[in-house]
Amino acid sequence: MANDSGVMLAGGEGRRIVGGGVDATVKVTMDQAAFASTFEMRIPPGYDVGAHVHSQGEEIFYVVQGHLDVLAFEPLDRSVADWHEWVASDGRRYLRGGPGAFLYVPANVPHAFGNPTQSESVLFFQSTVDGGHENYFEELTEILVRTSGRPGREEMLELRRRYGIEQLTGLKAGHEKR
Repeated sequence: MANDSGVMLAGGEGRRIVGGGVDATVKVTMDQAAFASTFEMRIPPGYDVGAHVHSQGEEIFYVVQGHLDVLAFEPLDRSVADWHEWVASDGRRYLRGGPGAFLYVPANVPHAFGNPTQSESVLFFQSTVDGGHENYFEELTEILVRTSGRPGREEMLELRRRYGIEQLTGLKAGHEKR
């Protein structure tokens, strides 16, 4: 069956995945023959996804509103616990970006983002990560809601394994039991 229609959505439209710090509005998925799953993400104050790597797929982040700290490079030392302290071989460090800040992440490149402000930030996000990022968000939200935002380490490791994610530094939103 040929796909002879595009996707048209007004502002605010799309399937919303929300709970446990995740607030993603799905605009289109790779299941719809799109080249990437595409989302509007609302990032709450203080949220930090932590540095991580995807074994497959690419990602694009574009700050629409607010400010985010972003990073996309291989650090000289991955053992440094706070990605804000990471340094690339060319001397780069994380970027604090406002509206228009852009991040492209190839597969196997460490990356992170966090909202260091007291206001919500909005992000345009695209992902070609295997399994569909919308499915990862659905499962993550279910776990975070069920555990009141405090999932066990093993449960999170299993979720990340299924989606080819290696977490390099911790989350900073009370999402995991330490």
